Amino acid sequence: MWVGLVSEKQHESLVELLCEVHAYYNNGSVISQDMVREHLFENLLSEKSPHHLIVATNDDGKVVGLAAITLVYSLVDFAVDQRKHCQLKELFVSSSARSQGVGKSLMSWMARFAYDKGCRRIDWPVRTWNERGISFYERLGAKRVEDRISYRLSDPCVSELAFEANPSFDAGDQGRRST
Repeated sequence: MWVGLVSEKQHESLVELLCEVHAYYNNGSVISQDMVREHLFENLLSEKSPHHLIVATNDDGKVVGLAAITLVYSLVDFAVDQRKHCQLKELFVSSSARSQGVGKSLMSWMARFAYDKGCRRIDWPVRTWNERGISFYERLGAKRVEDRISYRLSDPCVSELAFEANPSFDAGDQGRRST
């Protein structure tokens, strides 16, 4: 197995894995590889993307695992050893490669990458129904953050909130006065 930042030769294999990720989180729903490929190149791999995509490949070069991370600075912890941390957006291992050390290899590579970049903390969400994932994380030594819960604001609420305070707001503005 090989683990590292995704390279150009792994892009097509990553598209296949991302389709599997989509099906996993969306009750088996099938998505167009063209749509996934477009999102991968235009967003996830763009120069403006904050994400680092780490992949694990099998001996044939097929991508069998993915970790998507972002390195961020804290707004509340200012000490040098606490101000930067790693946010794990996604960890996914193909169903054909589970229980073979792929997830642990991805987490280990990611931890070293983050540590080398000055991060001393890694945070991530996990779905409450993902008992297998929770067990895996706890075996790594991860502790559940008991004082936080997750929220999501989706449309139509996003658009309602966006235009509630100032319907003439221009995203190019440097600021706006709240009403």
